[in-house]
Amino acid sequence: MNSPDAFPDATAVVTPPSGPEPHDDPDALFRRCSAAIADLTPDLIAWRRHLHRHPELSFEEHDTARYIRRLLHDFGLEVSSPNETSAMGVLRTGRPGAVVALRADIDALAVREDTGLEYASHVDGVMHACGHDGHIAAMLGVAQALQRMRESLTGEIRFIFQHGEEQVPSGALDTIESGVLEDADVVLGQHLWVPLEAGKVSVRPGPVMASTDYFDITVTGKSGHAGMPHQTIDPVAVAAQIVTNIQHLVSRTSDPLNPLVVSVTGIHTGGAPNVVPGDASVYGTIRTLDEEVRAWVVERLKDIVDGVARAHEAKSATEIRFGPPVVHNDEKVTALLADSVRRQLGEAALVSIPPVMGGDDFSYYQQRVPGAYLLVGAGTPDADNAPHHHPKFTLDESGIVNGARVLADAVVALCRPGAEPLHPEAGESP
Repeated sequence: MNSPDAFPDATAVVTPPSGPEPHDDPDALFRRCSAAIADLTPDLIAWRRHLHRHPELSFEEHDTARYIRRLLHDFGLEVSSPNETSAMGVLRTGRPGAVVALRADIDALAVREDTGLEYASHVDGVMHACGHDGHIAAMLGVAQALQRMRESLTGEIRFIFQHGEEQVPSGALDTIESGVLEDADVVLGQHLWVPLEAGKVSVRPGPVMASTDYFDITVTGKSGHAGMPHQTIDPVAVAAQIVTNIQHLVSRTSDPLNPLVVSVTGIHTGGAPNVVPGDASVYGTIRTLDEEVRAWVVERLKDIVDGVARAHEAKSATEIRFGPPVVHNDEKVTALLADSVRRQLGEAALVSIPPVMGGDDFSYYQQRVPGAYLLVGAGTPDADNAPHHHPKFTLDESGIVNGARVLADAVVALCRPGAEPLHPEAGESP
């Protein structure tokens, strides 16, 4: 990636400005916020398209992180690196108030782009096919807009640009461990969502996205001649029985009113048509919206695998790779974001779509700090929008601007003079 000049990782300390006292009129602040994002709209689109041309895979986002750090520095924020391929900007107002964290994911996917866009990926086999380039651009816009309003705000605002969201284990874990949430009162995030048309924003309390776990099953039998299967222990037949029984796990033992998905996505075995192989592997994913169901289904899966294998005198091993938990929105933070949608985009823009069975490691942040996650419409109405993670994935760029407006508004609501803390028990920054 031919990035702009890199900004060194050392923190740039910015002294809080002396200036006018914070404004008393909240409506004036919200109007200033909206105007600032509108003024920055060409920049948001330019940043997004630059990033789209130069995608980087999870934990390889070196140039992406440098690009973000340089812009944050240019905005006048304190800049640091939670890790080598992430970035954080901090806006300190110098006045007591809430500590608000915002998080955007920055990694791309191993997908060969087939959109034909003028700003399509320059990296063969790598593409921003999930909208993370738009997430970065939106949060950069929020950061610059709020920096322009700094003299009218209170507290501290942290802009966390996180690597490796698409992997398990994900980049949220080491980013959080670096201390980005220390003393934070609220955390906010968003996902540009193509199944939802641009101009709409889904805000809902409770579950928004599913937990995301993966299983790898190995069945070990006894190899031999395919013409004499009675002299073998056939791991292919055992694996097939395991796959069938996994389907029964969902359809016959799980409450149909409590969503659960167990998808087998691959079976691998053998090599020659006249040989019964010695082993077979089965792998897939588990998704649920309930942490109790999540724990239960893992144990039941292990029981099924073990039971079927023993019934056929085979051996088995089941490895579970636990990913992010359920994205679960705090009620008070959700209500605040709903108000921001109404204020910035109008009542008609506010919707509440059912939870989706995709996952996101924003949930790790919510385990530490009260937070909420928006799904911001980015689909083109009446168009055949390609799904996320597809080679033809595109998004309506107005969604980037809408997401920035809502997030910036929510921060203003939290950091305006006289704002009441959403969770007083969490305390405020000194």
